Amino acid sequence: MSQRILIHPILGNLDHREVVTFSFDGQTLTGYKGESLSAALLANGIRTLRVHEETASPRGIYCNIGHCFECRVTIDGLDGVRACLTPLVDGMNITSGIQLETAVRDWRKNNGK
Repeated sequence: MSQRILIHPILGNLDHREVVTFSFDGQTLTGYKGESLSAALLANGIRTLRVHEETASPRGIYCNIGHCFECRVTIDGLDGVRACLTPLVDGMNITSGIQLETAVRDWRKNNGK
């Protein structure tokens, strides 16, 4: 069930745009071509986009303007892409849920700290 706003009091009818398909963690979803990936994921009920590097706690959309980096996902094999700044295109393959590498954690692990 879509959680997308289709009729907005100011923007009007929003369901006339081109629908595209994409995958998120192996699940086929739909969204509007050109909308942010984060908007498409939220409309499909996806809230957790990755896990925290140190604690593995779930992370999702926070600022939604590209400032905080909480919405990083892997798109077509490219790690660390911000979903809030990425326009949706047909056929995107998005994965998440992995602990992304961090220089601090990996330095500590490799240097016995």
